[in-house]
Amino acid sequence: MSTLGGIPIHVEPTGRPLPSSALGAGLAAILSELASLLEALRRSGAESAIDLRSLPLDPDDLDRLQRLLGTGEVDIRIEANGESRIRETAVCGLWWTEHRDAAGALLAVLIEVARVPSILSAADEDLALGAIRLRADAAAQSAEFGESPHGTT
Repeated sequence: MSTLGGIPIHVEPTGRPLPSSALGAGLAAILSELASLLEALRRSGAESAIDLRSLPLDPDDLDRLQRLLGTGEVDIRIEANGESRIRETAVCGLWWTEHRDAAGALLAVLIEVARVPSILSAADEDLALGAIRLRADAAAQSAEFGESPHGTT
């Protein structure tokens, strides 16, 4: 073939689903990327995430990916300006995370690659506030019973 006109072209109509072979290749690429991210986590401690809403996946693709990753033992729900749900997959270090707004609309679907999802880690400021609160509660309890906060009178 010496001209472009001799190259066969097939055009898929817009909105038509991809053939299952293309679908499988996309999921295979995601699984391969997750394997690489898990290796990086093990080697360097580098946490990461894949934003599934940024990928050209339809609901069937997401269901298939979720089935491939399996279900782990941990299922966490967090209520903070909407619900967040973090589910451990059957693959250690992979967490299926969904964030919703106060009205229940889906904001994000992520696969987090981490030993523990970052949203569960307490910030230094929160730890300091927790210590302040407990010291105030201890002082209030001691005052109520006429003791010093350290257990001596």
